[in-house]
Amino acid sequence: MATVLIQRNTPSKESLEARASPVDDIPPLGAPREEARLLFPRIHDFDKEAIATQPSVFDDPDTAEKYHPRHDWENYHRFDPRARWTWAEEYFVIRKMDARIMIWVCVMAVGLEFDRMNLIVALADNLLGDLKLSTNDYNMGNTIFKAAFLVAELPAQLLSKWIGPDRMIPIQLTLWSLVTAAQFGLSGKSSFYATRALLGILQGGFIPNIILYLSYFYKHNETTVRLGFFWAAGATGQIVANLIGVGLLELRGRLGYAGWRWLFLVEGLLTLLIGLFSFVLVPAGPCQTASWFRGKEGWFTEREETIMVNRIIREDPSKSDMHNREPITLGLLWKCLTDYDLWPIYIIGLTHQIPATPPANYFTLVLRSLNFTTLQTNLIAIPAAALHIFSLLGLTILAEYLGEISLTAILGQLWMLPFLVWLAVTDLAHANRWLQWALTTLLLGYPLAHALQVGWASRNSNSVRLRAVSAALYNIFVQASAIVGSNIYREDDAPYYHRGNKQLLAILGANVVIYLLTKVYYVYRNRQRDRKWNAMSADEQLEYLSSTTDEGNKRLDFRFKH
Repeated sequence: MATVLIQRNTPSKESLEARASPVDDIPPLGAPREEARLLFPRIHDFDKEAIATQPSVFDDPDTAEKYHPRHDWENYHRFDPRARWTWAEEYFVIRKMDARIMIWVCVMAVGLEFDRMNLIVALADNLLGDLKLSTNDYNMGNTIFKAAFLVAELPAQLLSKWIGPDRMIPIQLTLWSLVTAAQFGLSGKSSFYATRALLGILQGGFIPNIILYLSYFYKHNETTVRLGFFWAAGATGQIVANLIGVGLLELRGRLGYAGWRWLFLVEGLLTLLIGLFSFVLVPAGPCQTASWFRGKEGWFTEREETIMVNRIIREDPSKSDMHNREPITLGLLWKCLTDYDLWPIYIIGLTHQIPATPPANYFTLVLRSLNFTTLQTNLIAIPAAALHIFSLLGLTILAEYLGEISLTAILGQLWMLPFLVWLAVTDLAHANRWLQWALTTLLLGYPLAHALQVGWASRNSNSVRLRAVSAALYNIFVQASAIVGSNIYREDDAPYYHRGNKQLLAILGANVVIYLLTKVYYVYRNRQRDRKWNAMSADEQLEYLSSTTDEGNKRLDFRFKH
């Protein structure tokens, strides 16, 4: 756990497993276990009826008082430091949350990807030619989208923290779906740019809202793995968008309209349906699931709510330091913006995706230039998205299993290296088109570290307000990277972009160095704190907890994950 427990002595492993707790009248705790890193823990490996409640700061009367939740916390009525539950109960609750919460989050991810992917699909149906746009105009459209997305990111997250992500998420889905459908009427450069800007504004903050929302239900390692499934669902949305595109683009000429116009209309209406259902399928929190649609008693029993609330707060007491509809003030926002300990992760967000961005943006255009038909282009774009799903999930689960974030994330860069080298040095004019497709597919199927890194920022925040803002700031840097990536392939470097691919190789090399330096930085920061914390006696540590003005990840009892 990131919060360090006060150790008054060093008990043996046997006494840890048998101990009741620091106070005799407190119910027994479960034997300390390493975090369940895999998505499907093997419950048959241990006694499922054993106590699952793990040791925390709430088991010592001296420290419990220092970490006690705020009385206006929305889950306070279910907070009970004496609550105990079994492993069977805990895993049942997790699976029930997955069924009720996570599955719909994945459906919303598909809706997001519909309205981000359909432009790339539409390129296969001569969208640029129909609107009299050049590739530089297309680049500018992508830049406008990303810039608008970037500008809207933080304001949308602050609004979400005020009104609640359960309200903000459905509103965003509904509004941007209407703009997507309205692209049916695109008439030229001006309308193309205008809809790109509107979509960016309305989609900005959506992913940070999802990250904050999941943190209300899941522990840190569980959130990271589920974010992996969120992005995997997005990649699934790409596949579905391609398959829908195969059919809809064949409607070219129907009623006198191009196939890409039908694509925007139909996928916009599908996303609208997801958005409207989200108003009733996204509850505010673990103890706020009762409604006219979800039932008067809600989705979870009182016992299940007690387990949900206490398991997350025992792992991270900072999750109770703000109400889920409490706005972040300007003073708190400034503290978040100037929190230098998270900037290494933001810098990674700025650079890590750039090596794959231009090849992804130009994938369908390159396939058409290789004389693949519209139908073939949309079908053979699917394997890259399918590979991306498995590699992303594999990387996320591997990092949690190893307990290693920074070094595992580097694997995504190493995956892309040989394929970018091939694109940079090969005479593509004489390369077999199927070989070019295969190697580009492998490049785009790289294991994306997004889920790891947004979970990393969340873990290293240690406060609700910083967790909310850091998710937005991280994604702002990711969108900035997309702006950079969208302008590396230029028309004077077409059609093979050798200069651009060499630039991508240089950025990839820099990424490896940045990951390693980030690892070194967090190791150094933890050692600094260990020296100060371990130099204190137990009484001095208690005095620190009582009197410190340090907040969030600046507390001496907090350790950074890396």
